[in-house]
Amino acid sequence: MSRTLVIGDIHGGLRALHQVIERASVDAHDTLIFLGDYVDGWSQSPEVLDYLIELQHRHHCIFIRGNHDELVLNWLEQRNENIDEGQWYKHGGEATVLAYEKVSEAQKKDHIAFLKALKNYHLDDHNRLFVHAGFTNMNGISYEYYPRMLYWDRTLWETALAMPDALFPDSLFYPRRFTLYTEIYIGHTPVTKIGQTVPVHKAGVWNVDTGAAFTGPLTILDVDSKEFWQSEPLPQLYPNEKGRN
Repeated sequence: MSRTLVIGDIHGGLRALHQVIERASVDAHDTLIFLGDYVDGWSQSPEVLDYLIELQHRHHCIFIRGNHDELVLNWLEQRNENIDEGQWYKHGGEATVLAYEKVSEAQKKDHIAFLKALKNYHLDDHNRLFVHAGFTNMNGISYEYYPRMLYWDRTLWETALAMPDALFPDSLFYPRRFTLYTEIYIGHTPVTKIGQTVPVHKAGVWNVDTGAAFTGPLTILDVDSKEFWQSEPLPQLYPNEKGRN
């Protein structure tokens, strides 16, 4: 039986990606939806991209664009005017730059093509939205004035967390954004910020970023059953590295 599996932010942690693919017993019938941020953090960003490029030949994969993917694409294309290098280095970019010292020009071209082909979002046949960060327009993703907000915005998740449990969708005060889709799956803002290391569900939003860039594990979630599998915490897999810590 086929499954739809969604994977949180990887941030260069290839070892963790291998673990969750194995632990979830992923097979050729499964659809894999990756929520973005494949790079920046741990030391294997180029290897993660190589793995994903190859994986799409064996599995049905949907790759969403993350904000770090945009940053690395800008850097690879030498559009450095679009990057605050000091901030990028502090937030995982330095590990990426060092990792690319051993990458051939041909590989870089393949990575650029992959990063350019990423989708800003995916809406499936069940009206489930998959997006890296969120969206700001009250009428939904197709009305977004600033498409980059789809992989930079944090207000969707912040609003979901702030909503009282007693507020129901039929209330005049219920934010319209949360009524448009059956479910919304995001990454971008680690749930470790609220003391969690498992996927968190709030107001119809599932946050699957369980902090793999920092101290948490990488997560893969079955969107129908809500069963999930996790890697070891990334600092255990990369004991001599800092990640984005």
